[in-house]
Amino acid sequence: MSTPFQVFDDHLRLAVRLTPNGSRDSLENIEVNAAGEAYLKARVTAVPEKGKANKALIVLLAKRLAVPKSSIAVISGETARQKILRIDGDPEDLLEKLMALTAS
Repeated sequence: MSTPFQVFDDHLRLAVRLTPNGSRDSLENIEVNAAGEAYLKARVTAVPEKGKANKALIVLLAKRLAVPKSSIAVISGETARQKILRIDGDPEDLLEKLMALTAS
């Protein structure tokens, strides 16, 4: 199975499919699209205008991974549902936390 993340020396890149206007803020499971690319499903209550949904996603991930909000940035897909996030920090530590979040 492919994974939604790539490990680099000083950061991790995470593929996310974001659903705005959700009933709650949550990180769900890992799914694979038709092209065989894995992504983490996320849902936020924020609306998809003026970057509000992206900001809510960053807050949610920062809280769950126990990292500062400033260490997470959207590097691809600002206005799309499919996004690539860069999460700065120790990649092994971040990977361990992500695996624990998606272990269900």
